[in-house]
Amino acid sequence: KALVQKGYRVRMYCPYGDLLPGMSYLIRRLLENTANSSFVRQSSENRPVEELLSAPKDNPNSNIFETWKPVFPNAADTDFSNAALRDKGLRALEMVRQQLGQTYNPLINGQYINTAQMIDSLNPSNPSEIVGKVGLISVEQAETAIQAAKAAFPAWRHTPVRQRAGVLRKAAELFEQRRAELCAWMAFEVGKPLHQGDAEVSEAIDFCRYYADEMERLDQGYQYDTAGETNRYNYQPRGISVIISPWNFPLAIPVGMTVASLVTGNCTLLKPAEVSSVIAAKITEVLVEAGIPAGVFQFVPGKGSTVGSYMVQHPDVHMITFTGSQEVGCRIYAEAALLKPGQKHLKRVIAEMGGKNAIIVDESADLDQAVAGVVYSAFGYTGQKCSACSRVVVLEPVYEAFVKRLTEAVRSLNVGNAVLPSTQVGPVIDANAQQKIKEYIEIGKQEAELAIQVAAPETGYFVGPTVFINVLPTAKIAQEEIFGPVLAVIKAQNFEEALDIANGTNFALTGGLYSRTPSHIQKAKAEFEVGNLYINRGITGAIVSRQPFGGFKLSGVGSKAGGPDYLLQFLEPRHITENIQRQGFAPIEGVE
Repeated sequence: KALVQKGYRVRMYCPYGDLLPGMSYLIRRLLENTANSSFVRQSSENRPVEELLSAPKDNPNSNIFETWKPVFPNAADTDFSNAALRDKGLRALEMVRQQLGQTYNPLINGQYINTAQMIDSLNPSNPSEIVGKVGLISVEQAETAIQAAKAAFPAWRHTPVRQRAGVLRKAAELFEQRRAELCAWMAFEVGKPLHQGDAEVSEAIDFCRYYADEMERLDQGYQYDTAGETNRYNYQPRGISVIISPWNFPLAIPVGMTVASLVTGNCTLLKPAEVSSVIAAKITEVLVEAGIPAGVFQFVPGKGSTVGSYMVQHPDVHMITFTGSQEVGCRIYAEAALLKPGQKHLKRVIAEMGGKNAIIVDESADLDQAVAGVVYSAFGYTGQKCSACSRVVVLEPVYEAFVKRLTEAVRSLNVGNAVLPSTQVGPVIDANAQQKIKEYIEIGKQEAELAIQVAAPETGYFVGPTVFINVLPTAKIAQEEIFGPVLAVIKAQNFEEALDIANGTNFALTGGLYSRTPSHIQKAKAEFEVGNLYINRGITGAIVSRQPFGGFKLSGVGSKAGGPDYLLQFLEPRHITENIQRQGFAPIEGVE
């Protein structure tokens, strides 16, 4: 009233409701109304009405999109808020449902072949439903495939890089065209909800395009010429490459490893995880349609303990690229190191083997942001990601508040069949995984306090999201990779202790920090021992080129996927020096 009596125009804001959203609303209005460009601010400056009502003028100097250019144009995910795109996804589910139960055979030397052994790939949401019947190759057929690759290698290594890259770019187009269908196959075969499978298709497309670009860059080589001498540094492919891929990213990871091997000129054999072999068969369809030559790429599903081991140890195989468990990865690493009779090279092994990833939440963190990030990082794809958050280390001042909000957020998660649009948490991959995770939950009940375990359907391989609190850093559930929807919440007294706890495992894959304290952020950047550190955001969902992915310690060996060093692992560097000072020329035979 006093301001009005003095002749000022006064606007009053009175947020109504709960404190937190009310404060957010008020702060937003204060920021908007006090900005130099604000209509409210300008109207208090006695400007002409015509100027106040005029349309905003473009300021080219402030348009960041004219100066900022993305390093790599990543494929866009599907916007499922768009009704037409959402309906397209649901139609794809019905289309794929009509194709369940078909047979998928290996592709060897350009031909689909019959096998003596078949397995059924089951829907983890409904194990009575057969997604497909997959033929598994024998050791003899593995030998045939390796010899076919050996025969195809000379021509493929000399195929121009632009042509090899063209196959990848064509494959990217085909993956985009079949996006909805591929998402549906993932929902049925590995229990991945549509929106999570969709991001995986985007990643597969990005791998194709990014590695095509990268190989064209590397193909230029390096020139270090001096007077009278040329020095050329170039790359050549290694030879025969075996890809052993996991089931938890059944499209993106095998595509990324396979096309990296192919575009660098290696003849490549893809042995997928048995439970995701139907999706690998779909990858095969795309690569064949994209124009990959016979023998250059081969689809060889088989038993890892027999066929996989045989290929790893084969003297004609030059490199093995693996993603999966630490146990299997270490065995591959050991077997590949043995020099076999007739073998004239040492094998290169790339192995990504998981993590026990932690997110630190300090006393300055935005708890609303932290809770949302932890929940998605821990329970996205039912916690079956090597990058998933399985530990959250919370500083004592905010521990109780964080636990209360986290518990209620987890309680709200929808657990159910992966094909249902409402599902946020689907099944785990199979009965063995379900049993192992349940055993860890029982261990957790002895080691710590159960905060919440969400109910899960009885039919199918379901485990409800589970949170333990007051967990000791040395507890089994805080040290061993569970690979399921189980989260351990650990209390720390200060930031140094939190960082020690986060670093206190054998793994170093991903990690996260929620903080608004600059010194904590800088300390985490310097001392958090992970390959991928995420600050004030979730720790899953690395994007090609933007966030190259991979860790160290027992999380794996090799350069980061989707990064500028990755293709170098599939190549041998060569250097050629020539003295070009004039010294005459030998006559050409037959010419006088």
